Amino acid sequence: MKVPETTKEKIAELKRRDDEAKMGGGQGRIDAQHAKGKMTARERIEALLDEGSFSEFDRFVVHRCNDFGMEKSKIPGDGVVTGYGTVNGRPLFVFSQDFTVFGGSLSGPFGEKVCKVMDLAVKAGAPIVGLNDSGGARIQEGVVSLGSYGEIFRRNVLASGVVPQISAIMGPCAGGAVYSPAITDFIFMVDQTSYMHITGPQVIKTVTGEDVTSETLGGAKVHNTKSGVAQFMCNSDAECLEQVRKLLSYLPQNWEQKPPELTCADSSERADKDLDDFIPDSSKAPYNMKQLIKKVVDKGSFFEQAKHFAKNMITAFARLGGMSVGIVANNPMHLAGCLDIDASRKCSRFVRFCDAFNIPVITFVDVPGFLPGIHQEYGGIITHGSKVIYAYCEATVPLITVITRKAYGGAYDVMGSKHHGADVNFAFPTAEIAVMGPEGAVNIIFRKEINEAEDKAARHKELVDNYRARFASPYYAAELGYVDEIIMPSQTRSKVIRALNALKNKRTFRPVRRHGNVPL
Repeated sequence: MKVPETTKEKIAELKRRDDEAKMGGGQGRIDAQHAKGKMTARERIEALLDEGSFSEFDRFVVHRCNDFGMEKSKIPGDGVVTGYGTVNGRPLFVFSQDFTVFGGSLSGPFGEKVCKVMDLAVKAGAPIVGLNDSGGARIQEGVVSLGSYGEIFRRNVLASGVVPQISAIMGPCAGGAVYSPAITDFIFMVDQTSYMHITGPQVIKTVTGEDVTSETLGGAKVHNTKSGVAQFMCNSDAECLEQVRKLLSYLPQNWEQKPPELTCADSSERADKDLDDFIPDSSKAPYNMKQLIKKVVDKGSFFEQAKHFAKNMITAFARLGGMSVGIVANNPMHLAGCLDIDASRKCSRFVRFCDAFNIPVITFVDVPGFLPGIHQEYGGIITHGSKVIYAYCEATVPLITVITRKAYGGAYDVMGSKHHGADVNFAFPTAEIAVMGPEGAVNIIFRKEINEAEDKAARHKELVDNYRARFASPYYAAELGYVDEIIMPSQTRSKVIRALNALKNKRTFRPVRRHGNVPL
């Protein structure tokens, strides 16, 4: 090849090299990517970032492997596109694995490129988004590839709680590669085209005899409904990237900043009269907690995460008066809103994320207790339930709690109670705050008296009604100062927004220590 000599030739050479790098593994492999319903690495970046905002790093990097004939095959970029741009005008660092180049497999230089943008994201105080579509470690490079994974994992840990980290799984993600997304804050997956698993179907077939596919082993549905590893499931690459953009709109750039506050056309004083009749007369009847929350938050702002996992617990982002908040709520439509292992994991991780990034937590409580059973006890509900305690007690962001109905036993304490540091606690007139439900309490306390009564049913009902009026109402808790105000449900929006505004400059002091020991 002729070496360029003139300025014109040098500029032409740069353009030629740019064009070559942008083609990745070539048109044939790009066509194959499209045939699977997937975007290319560069197309994904273009869809994620604001138009024309992307600046690329290391476009001409190639691998340094000379074994197994690899020296004869070097492609600019080496399987990953890295750089920075903006989303809604705010800086973002990104890497996008390119499956058209060596199947997106990770080499030494590949890892160095990813580490570079991760380091810069932390220095710049901006989120990092990883778009994953890779066959895993590049086997030809052996331990060099494993070392690169290790370097990435370490940076994930060091960046945790410093800048938001988001992973989008848009193709295969297997073996050691899964651990980087697992450490990040949120994982998006694309249904039918993405999967995550530690060991593949062939290895499992050999070791255990189980016959599975990558989809049934670690597809989007599996990790969104069964394992809870992923928090979002999308139908296409385009939808996935749009959802990532939406999530970012609720988040600050880093731990030192607050989330963006938007101008809100929805009046902060808006009252919804429907809420005054929303809670059923029967304490055993379910109701739609999501609908209740949507009536309270800014219209159209409810953005749920992990909605397919542990449905007895709702976790979502929303806005109140334009302010970004995290919503935690028991869902009486599933398991009566009980806390179980999965709900505890889901809740505690979400609360800790919000606390790490200055996002106030609003908790809506309707919880009859922890789910009983051998499976729960053997599975470690004690440890997992204590994670919720830890998350709330550790939190320093504004904490506002609204008890809509049941708040029984230890679950009352766990769900953002005054005793765990909540700043403002509201209760509906329908709230029931007690050690246990009136029926159960009466059966224990007055067992002898009921058995000796002439009309056992009538006496039982009388005692239950008396207990409910005295101990299972919000007024006894209010007398003790455990509830700050009993409010009309229709006023929930205005009450919570006023509390948020009052707590904007909240300060909390904690003992000096290296770090706490979360009950993992």
